[in-house]
Amino acid sequence: MIDAKRMRITIEGIVQGVGFRPFLFRLAERNGITGWVKNTTAGVVAEAEGDASLLAAFVAAIEGGAPPLAVIASLATEDIPPAGDAAFTILGSEGSAGTVRVAPDGDVCPDCLRELFDPADRRYRYPFITCTNCGPRYSLITAAPYDRPNTTMASFPLCDACRAEYEDPGDRRFHAQPVACPDCGPRLRLVDSGDRELAGDPVETAAALLAQGKIVAVKGIGGYHLAVDALNDAAVRELRRRKCRDEKPFAVIAPDLEAVRSFAIPDAVEERLLAGPEHPIVLLRKRPGNGISPLVAPAGGYFGTMLPYTPLHHLLLRGRFTALVMTSGNLSDEPIAYRDAEARERLAAIADCFLVHDREIHTRTDDSVIRVFRGNPLFLRRSRGYVPREVRLPVELPAVLAVGAELKGTICLARGDRAVMSQHIGDLKNAATLASLAETTAHLQGLLEITPAIVAHDLHPDYLSTSFAEGLGGGLRRVPVQHHHAHVASCMAENGLDGQVIGVIFDGTGYGTDGTIWGGEFLVGGYGGYRRAGHLRQVPLPGGDAAVKEPFRMALSYLYDAFGAGLFDLPLPWLGDIGEPERLLYLRMLERRINSPLTSSCGRLFDAVAALTGVRGKVSYEGQAAMELEALAEQSDTAAVYPYILVRRDETVEIDFRLMIRALAEDVTAGRPKAEMARACHSTIAAAVADVCSHIRSRCGLNRVVLSGGVFQNKLLTEGVCQSLLEKDFLVHTHRLLPPNDGGLALGQAVVAGYAPRKGE
Repeated sequence: MIDAKRMRITIEGIVQGVGFRPFLFRLAERNGITGWVKNTTAGVVAEAEGDASLLAAFVAAIEGGAPPLAVIASLATEDIPPAGDAAFTILGSEGSAGTVRVAPDGDVCPDCLRELFDPADRRYRYPFITCTNCGPRYSLITAAPYDRPNTTMASFPLCDACRAEYEDPGDRRFHAQPVACPDCGPRLRLVDSGDRELAGDPVETAAALLAQGKIVAVKGIGGYHLAVDALNDAAVRELRRRKCRDEKPFAVIAPDLEAVRSFAIPDAVEERLLAGPEHPIVLLRKRPGNGISPLVAPAGGYFGTMLPYTPLHHLLLRGRFTALVMTSGNLSDEPIAYRDAEARERLAAIADCFLVHDREIHTRTDDSVIRVFRGNPLFLRRSRGYVPREVRLPVELPAVLAVGAELKGTICLARGDRAVMSQHIGDLKNAATLASLAETTAHLQGLLEITPAIVAHDLHPDYLSTSFAEGLGGGLRRVPVQHHHAHVASCMAENGLDGQVIGVIFDGTGYGTDGTIWGGEFLVGGYGGYRRAGHLRQVPLPGGDAAVKEPFRMALSYLYDAFGAGLFDLPLPWLGDIGEPERLLYLRMLERRINSPLTSSCGRLFDAVAALTGVRGKVSYEGQAAMELEALAEQSDTAAVYPYILVRRDETVEIDFRLMIRALAEDVTAGRPKAEMARACHSTIAAAVADVCSHIRSRCGLNRVVLSGGVFQNKLLTEGVCQSLLEKDFLVHTHRLLPPNDGGLALGQAVVAGYAPRKGE
């Protein structure tokens, strides 16, 4: 061969189990390249030989045309002597899979979808159609390496036709571990709660029942969903009654983008997210006059919407429904059901029937939830479709396990410059979610072959995650990490930052080092340590956790702080609903701090504003008051800002919002529109943040700001804070890869705990 050249190509990332070797095989044949490709512990390694120009085109095409489920983390080339291969071949895998990345669960690719609805295809209307470019991965793998015997497909021997596809490098089903067909694969059934099979075609019968207003439990990729017709008020109302879910919005699934546009107003970025291989739930602004039942999302201006990501979804929806409610199959505070017997037992009182199959789910995975912020995804929940993708770290770590906090539970396993976050586990408030935490930890450790030397956990002694960390044996070194320090580190790590930053951490609750409840914090520091440079003025939390469920208590606390014992003399309409005995009780609690710990929480400030303005005095789910306040604020474009004071001390600065509370009380009395008051409060907090950061910068010279904590799920506030900081020439970093809420906390815990031994370098 004239001008022959050979190079070794090493590709790292999610490149195994996603059709990468056959992709390279076909690419080599098209470009006249010889050599070989194989899976190794480093990822995919190939040796390619050919004309120099063709070889350059071959390498360029690898990055430009990788399979849909692949994620290339790095591609390195090295020139080596030519070997004169006659063809390009696929070699067997070598070594252990300890450093191999597992692909997340994917949607249905266009090729499989076309075959699904092709009457001439042998997989016509087969609910488990898949290939190397799509379908389940993470939820069905039981161990490494990712081969069929190590998945829940092991019990389905391939028929001759499927085996021929599986073994043909030129076929798109080459080494597709979940591959199956009606002759050899999983089977769909429609059953009652006693597992008695109902007559007729399972999909057709289930669709007919949904059209009649029935509730159907549908087994998906990562667990069970509860489905009803989203346009049927009575069906949605009955689902709420049976599921004991009074007001929290339900997610909906629509057959295609055209249907989505009939009830929502997605922009171009939101449509790309909806239609991407991850298929998350995306928060979309409601279209006025939409036909969706108002009971689906009773308050707020958004629908949580997704497109079908399994063949079964497509079969149920196409040509039948504008949208179905598709909500997690569980009762409140429980993890999503994913085992068949467990699902029938737990959901028997909710579902009228069960659309099930005999492909086992090994790992439960809830749907991911995203909203768009400044043209980028802002995760509210990172789970199916994104887990277990890695996060590259700016520092090297020993093997660390981090177990998160209490709410939005996730774990993190980190080693070297890479970290893997688990799927959403849930709020760790009961034995079921604690068991799920233990299962997830064991599964990920085995899958990634990481044996941690350190376990990181929250500083709070009463969290179940803390107890779990304390109960781990094996000589693990335990490192407690302060909650808000972990938030700073999480946002820094995903943005590739090192050194020192100003961290603005706003959330509902975090155990402070002074024994009070933090949540409106300005921290200065980095992975190795921090100091508290500022915070919101602390007020009592009347009744402790009861104040979280009854925001009017926080309104009373802020009013007491602003007006003293005369708060009940204020002519606020909602104060009249509180009887004299209760008034005396609340005053006594506030005056004597009885069961009323101090808090600087910004989340509780939003609760207070929502209650004070008459938006929401009690809530039925976490964050409800703040979400409804944000939705209201979006209806106004007022530029007004309420007064506030910065109280400067030697080491800290405090935001005192008493003037804002007094002005707000006057506006409520005067009948100012609620939307204007809500918008003004958002603007005031944003302005105060920029002022505090400016003060801190004048003291320490730092110009980088990271924003983290559950309050920054509030898009309107986050946009306001970013704009206020940018106007003062700060460099602002927000979350893009992980949620700002506690769902991203474990990454920060892992980095802080793993970084600690390096202090003093």
